[in-house]
Amino acid sequence: MTHLKKGDKAPQFEAKIEDGSIISLSDYKGKKKILYFYPKDNTPGCTANACNFKDNYESLTNKGFVVIGVSIQGEKSHQKFIDKYELPFHLIVDEEKTLHETYGVWGLKKTFGKEYMGTLRTTFVIDENDVIAEVITKVKTKDATQQILDLMD
Repeated sequence: MTHLKKGDKAPQFEAKIEDGSIISLSDYKGKKKILYFYPKDNTPGCTANACNFKDNYESLTNKGFVVIGVSIQGEKSHQKFIDKYELPFHLIVDEEKTLHETYGVWGLKKTFGKEYMGTLRTTFVIDENDVIAEVITKVKTKDATQQILDLMD
């Protein structure tokens, strides 16, 4: 479980995205950010989560949000995921798990009685001043946008 909480300053980062270029949190200063960590491209829950943000992208941008996804897959996987589902936002490549560890979302998971290390699906809503406004650890993948908007009202 993440050690970061509402009211904390969001950790700054520079990270590679799907096209190999570098983005940083400070690139989005003055904007509200949805930084969501998900386990794997092209899996049912992760696809539902990404497509929910895509389907609501215009309403999110109209409310001043930018959306950025983060997983441990590489550039090619992210680009295929973006192309397949026409995702209008960037996906950060975190193969070394640096950002996952910084944000406290790399941890012990349990599936069918087996324990393993993996991405703890988490969404951070970060305000215009890079302060964490919300941390969502029980993400509703098919209704992620509404879940964020309900918390922000």
